[in-house]
Amino acid sequence: MKLIRHQAGDGTIQHAALQPDGTARRIEGDILGDFHVTGEIITPGKLLAPLQPTAILCIGLNYRKHAEESNAAIPQHPVLFMKSPGAVQNPGDDIVLPRHLPSDEVDYECELAVVIGKACKNVSRANALDYVLGYTCANDVSARDWQIKRGGSQWCRGKTFDTFAPLGPCLVLKDEIPNPNALRIQTILNGRSMQDWNTNDMIFDVPTLIEFLSGSTTLQPGTVILTGTPQGVGAAMKPPVFLQPGDTVTIEIEKIGALTNPVVAEA
Repeated sequence: MKLIRHQAGDGTIQHAALQPDGTARRIEGDILGDFHVTGEIITPGKLLAPLQPTAILCIGLNYRKHAEESNAAIPQHPVLFMKSPGAVQNPGDDIVLPRHLPSDEVDYECELAVVIGKACKNVSRANALDYVLGYTCANDVSARDWQIKRGGSQWCRGKTFDTFAPLGPCLVLKDEIPNPNALRIQTILNGRSMQDWNTNDMIFDVPTLIEFLSGSTTLQPGTVILTGTPQGVGAAMKPPVFLQPGDTVTIEIEKIGALTNPVVAEA
């Protein structure tokens, strides 16, 4: 099942289930709790990110080829950083390049996002996927100058500006993706393919990440895990390719869909 979140005509925020015939049916209840799909066919309003996360946990250097292009050693443990939930952006809305705290090196990163559906702590790899609600596309937008040169050795400043976490276009429940580590994943910038790989290249697969992140730590429902990006980021190009006003960037993942955002400069 594919779920969308949208702003209905009366201004309320609602979820709906996309049907094979292209229609959408209204959902009653909480997608992070009890919900059911009604028989009411609706016309969705403005498309929003599939959820407002309770937390966004991100994994760096989790694809072998990306570690190689970054001249980084293969990590022994997952590399964790965080984004603010306030960085979430909707499908179709602008990625805003910072100008007040300026960055000239804003990069794209296609990522598979995992949405936790049930609270979990100290789960094993063997049953980790039992706690997953579903999957969506993410763009881990990154200001490389603040991430690497000005961030005091921490990545969060360069990763968590407003609009730096686009999610969407839908949330695909886990029954449609039994193996999240067998999906084609791409970034397309202005019609040009920049990243095109497969989630089977992850150093730490999705169950291993959930086992690690839940260790001595409760993952609440609505936690979003960004699972890393493959090779082809703009910073590794020669010369580097960074996002510019007027660009359009699309993240596309097999079985999920395409997440597209235009790029503008902060006013």
